Amino acid sequence: MLDAAVARHDNSPVSWLYKTFVRPNFFDRDSEEAHNLVLNQLSWAAQRRWALGLARRFLCGPSLPVKLFGLTFPNPIGLAAGMDKAGAAVPAWEALGFGFNELGGVTRYGQPGNPKPRMFRVIEDEALINRMGFNNPGADAMAERLLDWRDDSRWPAHPVGINLGKSKVTPLDKAPEDYLYSFQLLKGLADFFVVNVSSPNTPNLRQLQDKDALAEILSALQEANDTQRPILVKVAPDLGFDALDEILELIEPHQIAGLVATNTTIERPSENGLYAETGGLSGRPLATRSTEVIRYLYQQAKGAVPLIGVGGIFTAEDAWEKITAGASLLQIYSSLVYEGPQVTRTILTGLAERLAKEGMSHIRDAVGISS
Repeated sequence: MLDAAVARHDNSPVSWLYKTFVRPNFFDRDSEEAHNLVLNQLSWAAQRRWALGLARRFLCGPSLPVKLFGLTFPNPIGLAAGMDKAGAAVPAWEALGFGFNELGGVTRYGQPGNPKPRMFRVIEDEALINRMGFNNPGADAMAERLLDWRDDSRWPAHPVGINLGKSKVTPLDKAPEDYLYSFQLLKGLADFFVVNVSSPNTPNLRQLQDKDALAEILSALQEANDTQRPILVKVAPDLGFDALDEILELIEPHQIAGLVATNTTIERPSENGLYAETGGLSGRPLATRSTEVIRYLYQQAKGAVPLIGVGGIFTAEDAWEKITAGASLLQIYSSLVYEGPQVTRTILTGLAERLAKEGMSHIRDAVGISS
């Protein structure tokens, strides 16, 4: 139950304030309504330097730099895709203590996504279910928004990534052109890109995880990648090991910089209540499977393929498990909803303590040591 889960998580004053006063207000609202309210507030704060400075003072954790993809990440905790699909709050994520953020998913064409309601909280299991369907304003609108942040001198110091998805109206055989349009438009505005062929909420999208289909997309992007931006692929937790092996076979010929493991899952721990809702499941129920995928990929690639671990990271212990399984960087989403904005600082503080306890100086020293 949630009360028991809270007890094993952060109990700092900021956390207490969030869980006692802020979260009940949000949880009384529809999940998507609450999400939009928070994003609007963060967008407002992102335009005010004093608000960003105040957030940094209370929410930034210890520095744990990671060098990967030719980039320097101030710490290994990033914001997962899906939280900021329009680049509405780009400067705010750094102020909240994140070492990087991944905007999107962005599609070539703006689209409203699936019918509402389409986001649900399974509170007792600290889980989220969504079937948003890549709702976003489109690549052109994203480019305009990012240019505004740059022109206003509010661009964050940490790396910014963009998650690329396929437009719903684009047929599968035209997918490479769809991804290519967004990439060409945005490649000068972000530090790395993630090819999303694993969302369960766009019809038939996961078919693009097939080796030949994915190879076509990657070939198109790399041919246009004159800026040498790192291009990663996000994989589904529901893929079998044989399918993961096929994706690994694409790493070298298509210069894939790394893999993001994992997206949300269509599997369910039960068929009762909200678990009957269709869509991708994230949060604590995803933790074990995402770690299994990370460990498998790390072992199969013998540590040669950088991994970003996503799925059920709520505590420093969760983060340590993902890192020691093989993840060099991590991303969170659901824990931000359940734990509040101080969760990044809490995880980083715990990781710093664990590194010291283990006699290690850097996150890289711990990557894959349990695999």
